[in-house]
Amino acid sequence: MRNMISYEPLWETMRQKGISTYAMINKYGIPASTIHSLRHNGNINMLTLEKLCSALECTPDCVVKFEKDDM
Repeated sequence: MRNMISYEPLWETMRQKGISTYAMINKYGIPASTIHSLRHNGNINMLTLEKLCSALECTPDCVVKFEKDDM
């Protein structure tokens, strides 16, 4: 088994707070390439995680979770 990163909590947090990806890009300065990476469960750095948490006024567990892959 290996761990996989999931940004499912991010999308739920954004829905709950009424913040769109458009707002994340244009209001909060998150690059479109980062949004693309998040949609595909790619890696982000801690600065990006900090920016996301700041924009959403939340903690990292509202952005990312680790899941075990049965492979």
